[in-house]
Amino acid sequence: MSRQPLEKRGKHLKNEIIMSQKTKLNIAYLGIVNSILYLLVVAGYFITETNMALTCWQVVIIISAPVILIVLLSILENSDNTKISWKMAAISFMTCTTALTGVSHFVNITVTRNLEANGINVPDYLKIGQLPSVQWAIDYLAWGFFMGLAFIFTAAAISSTDTYMKRVRLTLIISGCLCLLGMSSPIFSNEILWFIAVVGYAIGTPVICIQMISFYKKQSI
Repeated sequence: MSRQPLEKRGKHLKNEIIMSQKTKLNIAYLGIVNSILYLLVVAGYFITETNMALTCWQVVIIISAPVILIVLLSILENSDNTKISWKMAAISFMTCTTALTGVSHFVNITVTRNLEANGINVPDYLKIGQLPSVQWAIDYLAWGFFMGLAFIFTAAAISSTDTYMKRVRLTLIISGCLCLLGMSSPIFSNEILWFIAVVGYAIGTPVICIQMISFYKKQSI
């Protein structure tokens, strides 16, 4: 088999995996909708404090991680092609967030809370709503450490001189640093400090999506 057809296939495959402008725009809108939904279910839980509201919150958290992963993937489509290592690191860190938080909350929904509902005494260190606990530690590692690194490495992969992308890069860096700062919460056993990380991903993500929408619309003009 000649080398030329293989090269043509490689180029064809590369063109197939590149997201269209419309797809990236829709992903940005999805990121905003997901962030709004997250804030609504969190507010709903603190207002009602019911098991149903807690379940909704945890389900949305499980969904939110892969949504943010897709958002970062769409942003990386506009990054520097020479920074493959930075891109792969960003994707790897966000994948860790997705896997860890999925396992943590799914186990809590299907195992821990079912055991409690059946009258079985579950130690506090295995409950997600208690500090310190194993599941909270996993969640903090996912949304603080790994997500913070995912944001920062995504920013590092962007070298565009475009004004809109510069804003996205700055917001990614700030959001990533806030996530990492939130990791001081379990270290100092102060739950309030974790809200620094919450600002990073819950507020930073929709801001980034809005900035990307502006960038995509400017490109389509």
